[in-house]
Amino acid sequence: MNSSHKTHRAKSRTRRIMIGGGALASATAATVAVSLASASQYSGSGAGADHAVFVQGNELEGNTVHVFARADDGKLSPSGTYTTGGKGGDQIDAPTDSLASQGSLVYDDASGMLLAVNAGSGTVTSFRVDGQQLKDRRVVESGGEFPASIAVHGGIAYVMNAGGEGSVQGFRITGKGLKPLQGSHRSLGLDNEDIPLFSSSPGEVEFTPDGRNLVVTTKSNNTVEVFPMKRNGLPAVTEPVVNKSAGGFPFAISFDGTGKRMLVAEAEKSTVTTYQVKGDGKLKVLQQPLANGQETLCWLERAGKYFYGGNTGNSTVTGYRMDEQGKLALTNDVGVATPPSANSQGVIDLAVTEDERFVYVQNAVSGTVDGFRVEADGALTKVTTAEGLPVFAEAGMEGIAAF
Repeated sequence: MNSSHKTHRAKSRTRRIMIGGGALASATAATVAVSLASASQYSGSGAGADHAVFVQGNELEGNTVHVFARADDGKLSPSGTYTTGGKGGDQIDAPTDSLASQGSLVYDDASGMLLAVNAGSGTVTSFRVDGQQLKDRRVVESGGEFPASIAVHGGIAYVMNAGGEGSVQGFRITGKGLKPLQGSHRSLGLDNEDIPLFSSSPGEVEFTPDGRNLVVTTKSNNTVEVFPMKRNGLPAVTEPVVNKSAGGFPFAISFDGTGKRMLVAEAEKSTVTTYQVKGDGKLKVLQQPLANGQETLCWLERAGKYFYGGNTGNSTVTGYRMDEQGKLALTNDVGVATPPSANSQGVIDLAVTEDERFVYVQNAVSGTVDGFRVEADGALTKVTTAEGLPVFAEAGMEGIAAF
């Protein structure tokens, strides 16, 4: 680890985000002591064996995954905390989200593996999920600096490294963890420090649902970059196909239920653009950027015909509805799916359960996770709040997965 890494981590500061000429001030929150239950202290909660929510602590001195048992009504109860064997990270001047990304903690149902980035140590950890317990921890090098996002498809995982020139690195998912995929490494051609400035780092890596393309958003470059993929899991090109983003500051990626429409959340004006990803890696705009009237939309996840976006600027969650023709609209006139709460500040990443009944939202400044039931009209009803998670200060939690 170089000296600049250490210096950056040692600084406590108030951060400001500058997007499109607007400024969002976010005061540094005080760090609170968190009592961490060890894996050996696991106890049942009445939840089904296949119900859990995982939250990445992203602690600088030692990254952890906090496990919560999920009851049938969506309520959460602590079920253990597991060290990843790596260190959390903190991008330069990140306002509330230290990793400035979506997809830093991913559960792969096919393999039963949970994958977590260790941004501060340039590694990725895999666990085998057994109910609400994590077992068989394995740690591998990420293939670059500051890993911040993971995409999975068909037994292949790609890690997006946000630092330096940026890169994607492929891995095979095996019973013994992740194994590097020879010939898969590709540069993103960026010009960042090893610890990147949050606004110039890439936002997410994601596969198209058919696995034929790997997509990466780059924020201040305002591009959506696509690697057409071969059947063997390797990129078919040496450099990505670069598409100009229709909206400013592209961040998160999601897909509709058909897999034919890609939605990209854009932070500059809190918009979402709908695209078609063509076989040659080029994008076709299907619907121009749709504004939600909120501040700094960065995260976006699908729950059935609805999508939910996290607006970190004013700590709200927006609901979207997509009709059968693929037209996207807000679920209500105000662009807020659930009333904001004074105890739920610093909205960042979201996760949706596999049955699409519940949405879980990280609140970085409050150190909490709120759970919501998805109603028939797309509204969200709060059913639970998990407390005592790492509060955003020099760094903070980021990354959430649910099943």
